[in-house]
Amino acid sequence: MKFGIDRLLAEAELRKPLDGKRVSLVAHPASVTADLTHSLDALIGAGVNVTSAFGPQHGLKGDKQDNMVETQDEVDATYGIPVYSLYGEVRRPTPAMMDSADVFLFDLQDLGCRIYTFVTTLLYLLEEAQKHGKSVWVLDRPNPAGRPVEGTRLIPGHESFVGAGPMPMRHGLTLGEMGHWFIRHYGLNVDYRVITMHHWLPEAGPGFGWPEKRIWINPSPNAASLNMARAYAGTVMIEGATLSEGRGTTRPLEVLFGAPDVDAKAVLAEMQRLAPDWLTGCALRDCWFEPTFHKHVGQLCNALMIHAEGSFYDHSAFKPWRLQALAFKAVRNVYPDYPIWRGTDFKYEYTNDVLAIDVINGGPALREWVDDEGAAPGDLDRIAAPDEASWREEVADLLLY
Repeated sequence: MKFGIDRLLAEAELRKPLDGKRVSLVAHPASVTADLTHSLDALIGAGVNVTSAFGPQHGLKGDKQDNMVETQDEVDATYGIPVYSLYGEVRRPTPAMMDSADVFLFDLQDLGCRIYTFVTTLLYLLEEAQKHGKSVWVLDRPNPAGRPVEGTRLIPGHESFVGAGPMPMRHGLTLGEMGHWFIRHYGLNVDYRVITMHHWLPEAGPGFGWPEKRIWINPSPNAASLNMARAYAGTVMIEGATLSEGRGTTRPLEVLFGAPDVDAKAVLAEMQRLAPDWLTGCALRDCWFEPTFHKHVGQLCNALMIHAEGSFYDHSAFKPWRLQALAFKAVRNVYPDYPIWRGTDFKYEYTNDVLAIDVINGGPALREWVDDEGAAPGDLDRIAAPDEASWREEVADLLLY
């Protein structure tokens, strides 16, 4: 099995169009070859004329731990080329940045979730490439969450840096496929190609999206495991809540919640009462942690840990978006006055006067369902299921694998 970068390096005919061209690389710490050589080193070692590089959120080095921590432009100490930040003074490449190369190689490991900002970074690069007559190649990588689709689609008008378009939270595409959707959906006219993977089998076990023999490297500091990647389409919603998502611990974004004033076993019992079928496909375990930074720092928190791994994982049954929604609903039922949601004073990903949970979900439907005392699990299903079905139908002809 080969990722796009591995094929580009191994097959001279794929690299031939780069001859005589200035090339830029969009990369992060997980942009590595099969032998763990970073793509920047590997491309330059193969004779590609790399004249600049770009780092997305968390930086080319992946050193920025928290969300909304910006990275500055720098000069690479080894190669002397400019390294531009797409999460600093700008999130969209400037004309000067676009002038640094003719072809832009996009080699980011994604998590298969709309809110993961690398998706929006790809859209912005495509739009700027159209304006400036540049080429974009995606060196494709697996979607570690596989093909399942889940969540309500973003409502037009709710676009943000974590919402690049009307797609569901768990979109089921690779970034190479997503580029084709962006081009069609937004009517872009850009020279675009995908260096496809060889033998990626997104529905084959045990990895179901992630090749068993490929080492996992954090694409961002808190994406520490395949378990996290599978759970992320649900647990990322906790960023819009006062509950802890486990930042400041060794297993961030692998819990349904953590708080010093919430009884995890009581919440789990309410989840089991409300919708036991939404708990399938994984194991849930009550645990304790004390964050070293972020929410509830220094306080002992009770939590529910997700294990979408090993013998507990059922790829077709696991529904992280519904699971997280159910956890919120159970907290609301057990503690009716609990202040679950972060307020509008918290400016999530540069938005103003909107609740972070609504930014994350691309609309208010999930929050309204949680807060509606009379709403049942079936009501959320009736909202989400048509969106999920329409997305599957819309992208069916774009699937490359």
